[in-house]
Amino acid sequence: MEQVLWNGLYTGMQYALVALGLTLIFALMNVMNFAHGQLYMLGGFVTYYVYGMMKLPYPVAIAASALSLAAVGVLFQVFLFKPVLRYSLREESSMLLSAGTATFLESLALIFFGEKHRGVPAVVNGVYRIGNAFLPKGRLLVIALAFAFIGIFILFMRYTKPGRALRAMAQDAPTARLMGINVDRYAVLGWALAALLAGVAGSLLVPISGVDSGIGNGISIKAFIMVMIGGAGAVSGALLGGFILGMLEAWGYYLFPGGETYLIIFVGLMIFLSLRPNGLMGKSS
Repeated sequence: MEQVLWNGLYTGMQYALVALGLTLIFALMNVMNFAHGQLYMLGGFVTYYVYGMMKLPYPVAIAASALSLAAVGVLFQVFLFKPVLRYSLREESSMLLSAGTATFLESLALIFFGEKHRGVPAVVNGVYRIGNAFLPKGRLLVIALAFAFIGIFILFMRYTKPGRALRAMAQDAPTARLMGINVDRYAVLGWALAALLAGVAGSLLVPISGVDSGIGNGISIKAFIMVMIGGAGAVSGALLGGFILGMLEAWGYYLFPGGETYLIIFVGLMIFLSLRPNGLMGKSS
């Protein structure tokens, strides 16, 4: 039981980073980014090449992944979503654009990286034993780094001027514009932050379980599950949804080793949403 709890904590911390980026974009732009899992995948590949192939230190690989994916987020906003949102009032337009972008990124990854699963040497070796649980040092490092990045993000959003501006935009973008906030500029910052978080989460993945060009869709589906559980557009909901899904996954694999875990999760999610369609922390529209 202790081992399952630790596995759920490890998975939940990583998932929370993924869900934070997705819910940030939804809160700012009312866009469900179906390509978020593909951004996670790209972050993993950047780390694979910088740390695994170029043999640079792991912190350098994380920084490279974060900066590279932030740049991709900026390109997404400036050249794709900003023009579409400016000229189209239909929500379906942004949804189709993000779905097309997901397919495009996955196809590019398949062309450039192939289907081969890639792994890198462990950042740290060894195992701690706490009670009946065995805790690999690599997974403890992931938990610590994820916790640190989540804390930095929350402090940034709460105590910095750009963070307060992003929060104001998420609450009411037209009013924020009237109050002098440069909405277009901060939308770019929001996309950069969201993609950066996805890239960092992907970077944390590689030393543990590797990366391949086909993981994006699965991660996107899990990200949407987290957001639906916690409540779309709520940062606290994203964190809570990530931890809940991580625990459900860990307990599911423990109790149902035959592979029924996500069938049960999806059935439970449908029942949950029928009772609480706005999620745990979401607000009624």
